[in-house]
Amino acid sequence: MNLNMTTTTIKEQNELFPVFLKLEHLTVLVVGGGNVGLEKLTALLQNSPRTTIKVVAIQFNEALLQLAQEHHNIALVPKAFSAEDVIGADIVIVAVNDREASHQICREAKRQGKLVNVADTPDLCDFYLGSIVRKGNLKIAISTNGKSPTMAKRLKETFQETLPEELDQVLDNLQQIRYRLKGDFAAKVTQLNDITKVMATTPGKPKKRKSGSWVIALASGGIIALLFTVLGLLLSAYIPVQEMVGQTGQFLQNIDSLFYWMIVAGFVAQMVDGALGMGYGVTCTTILMSLGVNLPAISGSIHTAEIFSSGASGYSHYKFGNVNMKLFKVLLIPGVLGAILGAYLLSVVGEEYANYVRPILATYTLILGARIIYTAFRKNKERKKIKKAGWLAGAGGFLDSFGGGGWGPLVTSTLISKGRTPRFVIGSVSITEFFVALASSLTFFFMLGLSHLHIILGLILGGLIAAPLAARLAGRLPMKTMFIAVGSLVIIWSLRILLKAVGVF
Repeated sequence: MNLNMTTTTIKEQNELFPVFLKLEHLTVLVVGGGNVGLEKLTALLQNSPRTTIKVVAIQFNEALLQLAQEHHNIALVPKAFSAEDVIGADIVIVAVNDREASHQICREAKRQGKLVNVADTPDLCDFYLGSIVRKGNLKIAISTNGKSPTMAKRLKETFQETLPEELDQVLDNLQQIRYRLKGDFAAKVTQLNDITKVMATTPGKPKKRKSGSWVIALASGGIIALLFTVLGLLLSAYIPVQEMVGQTGQFLQNIDSLFYWMIVAGFVAQMVDGALGMGYGVTCTTILMSLGVNLPAISGSIHTAEIFSSGASGYSHYKFGNVNMKLFKVLLIPGVLGAILGAYLLSVVGEEYANYVRPILATYTLILGARIIYTAFRKNKERKKIKKAGWLAGAGGFLDSFGGGGWGPLVTSTLISKGRTPRFVIGSVSITEFFVALASSLTFFFMLGLSHLHIILGLILGGLIAAPLAARLAGRLPMKTMFIAVGSLVIIWSLRILLKAVGVF
């Protein structure tokens, strides 16, 4: 008799039971008054601001003291922990930077029958404080079973960006529908399922189309349009065919050290711009001016080279998942129209009028830069909805062309200062920048023609090398680091413009 033995491998699963507690009906004890205690206290108040909380610690840091002053439901007890502190508490959170003390507090709390969370010690926890995504009344809790808080944080950022703000309105509408339904519970469930079925299905035959493929098609069309425009200009009266061939041959024969410095300049500028969403123009200008390149050559070359570097940067951000497609769609058309208008006006009226615009823009962005750095050190980063992002993009595109720069400092810094996640802001603004730079350069080409080929090619080559590296860096930098870096760059850019306006530079 043959017996077939089969072995089933049971895959590890997350067996935590998810619940949403009404903490305002409970009392929470937090042990610890340092940064960890502040983090736990902030999480409690963000989700359940009316919770009764007692914080026991020998010392409290200033931020925690300030938070306690702003919330009357927080009681601070300045003393060492003792068993009597657990009495009356329903939940205990241990947030002390001492492993042995954490074990002792945990044992005492469990002896008294309390649920315990011990910071950074999953094996002692009865529950975890997961990453929370909030959209009004909708709340999503994310758990990795204590294995990777960083992964939970990244998922939170992704959901926060991709889930639309209108979801709260959907919930309100569904609640109204629910109240109007007739019949018993089973009948109401059936009716509600029929009403909401359209949210999960699409009428007609579904189209197999890769999300975001239209962006690549649009970018490809823009590059083709640029190439045909440049070719037409080269074959026009600006550069006749014989002259074009002669200049190309002369360029290849006379490549000097300046060309290689252009590659370095393009690389450095794109690393800054791709990682932080701004700074290409100011970095290129600073390096080129130090090499003795004249200002007209700098302006024309940067706008032309930026098309290729921003295109590579935008594609890289798209590939690495740094682009919020909804935000991109909002920014695209206004940004392009603003760039065309700015380039046309600058070509007609001259650069002297643009000099009046730059200090105004710089003053605004200087304030934004300071606000971004303040946000980096603020524990509770309040997120505000951007209601006029299209107008912001239009202004950014116009000032970038007419004022000689400002797309990144204006658009990126404004969106980040409103609480948007830097990674997705930088990715979305970078991919939009390609189309803004393309529209601006095409307008300049039609109005002024093409020149300074060796500078342009060097900047393009350096930028193409740096683009994928910078996009990868943008997805990996810590949130606080990105806030500080963006804010610092905005302040430097703004101060440079203001000092130049008063004649210092």
